[in-house]
Amino acid sequence: MGKKHRTYTAEFRDQAMQLLDTTDKPAAEIERDLGITPGLLTRWKRKKEGRGQYAKQAPPSSEPTSAEIELQRLRRENAILRQERDILKKTVVIFGNNPSR
Repeated sequence: MGKKHRTYTAEFRDQAMQLLDTTDKPAAEIERDLGITPGLLTRWKRKKEGRGQYAKQAPPSSEPTSAEIELQRLRRENAILRQERDILKKTVVIFGNNPSR
């Protein structure tokens, strides 16, 4: 019998890609944390970049102050933590509803 391929929702893929883009964690570590196939995030990223969805934005024209930099860092960290939490919640739901266990 052949292997069954696990399918992921578009929302899960987008959140995993967002996590990859907003953290300093390597793709392999995120893949292990999410329990997905090694190399899958890289393939998803290449596919998305082909459509231009993850194009880089132009840098701001003026230099931010230290308070603005700290605020940006904290907002980014907060967003990352929320994304990780949401992805882990969905992973628990996906693996928790497996009737073959």
